[in-house]
Amino acid sequence: MEPDVRGGTWAAEQGTEAGAEGRGTGGSRWLDPAPFLRGVAWLDGEGRAVRADPEDAMRLPWDTGERAALPIGMRIEFTAHGASAVEIRYRARVPEPAEPLHELAHTFALWQGDRCLGESAPVPLEEGYVCLQLPPCDGPFTIHPPEAQGPLILAVRAVGGALAPAPRGPRWVVHGDSITEGWWSTRPAHAWPAVAGRALGLDTVNLGYAGGARGELPTAEQLARLPADAITLAFGTNCWSRTPFSATLLYETTLAFVRLIRLGHPDVPVLLLSPVLRPEAEASANQLGATLAELRTAMEEAGRDLIGCGDDRLHVLPGRDLLGPDDLADGLHPNDSGHARIAAAVTAALREIL
Repeated sequence: MEPDVRGGTWAAEQGTEAGAEGRGTGGSRWLDPAPFLRGVAWLDGEGRAVRADPEDAMRLPWDTGERAALPIGMRIEFTAHGASAVEIRYRARVPEPAEPLHELAHTFALWQGDRCLGESAPVPLEEGYVCLQLPPCDGPFTIHPPEAQGPLILAVRAVGGALAPAPRGPRWVVHGDSITEGWWSTRPAHAWPAVAGRALGLDTVNLGYAGGARGELPTAEQLARLPADAITLAFGTNCWSRTPFSATLLYETTLAFVRLIRLGHPDVPVLLLSPVLRPEAEASANQLGATLAELRTAMEEAGRDLIGCGDDRLHVLPGRDLLGPDDLADGLHPNDSGHARIAAAVTAALREIL
């Protein structure tokens, strides 16, 4: 199905319901988007979805804070009754012409289950609307908004029918690095946390931070305070080069990280996923003398030792053999098939845990 690519500006009608009803494609009344949003961890002062606690931002590294400002994994999930389309009002950052993200497609994608039904790529606007055609069924449907422009969803409405929030699944919090964030997946819906979350019917909260996820203990404390029905930890790759760790340091960091999470979630299932294949790092020592293979072993040993000490809700998934070289887009980040393979392994592990 070809998407409806209509869109436009709402700046003139900001804050006025009467004006809002006078633009767009003539749908029903505008609805508060909050009940429809999924994958949201925290909101900032403007109501924008952010991925680190804004009350605890000063303790995080700057690169983590920068990535946390992007609403990676945020979705709009709904059922539609008699509606032919759905409209979304949003506010987004418009990249400057010289910025690397300027040419990136500003894409809203409509999904039903594992199938993309259509996409709309309007010109980025500081405040605008987009319309996506719906098939003749009730759904449920998911809309993945563009992530790079940090959109703030202002309102949603049906065209020719009614919308209702989709049922909310158990809350799955996933922490990791750029691989978890979804780098090199061709669409947000193809990132491994999104794929696994769909397979299991979970409300996936993506706390992957490109360049980060080096076992920062303030992050563990934030995870301990964040409501969760299941947690997956998938860090360690950036402990090889970006911030070099020894194997001993990563072992102790893993112990501390999990123990801090347990202060807030003593009984929540936690899946510890060790680093996936990174060919250049497997046998090459970093500045502290550790190969990625040694760091991976240290993380897995820390997890098994915690289990041996009585943490029977912790589970270890070794990452080394989940991917082959052909699953890597750039020698580090998985391509779509690689994300699918990680998702399949995580899905199988979580099914047993949950």
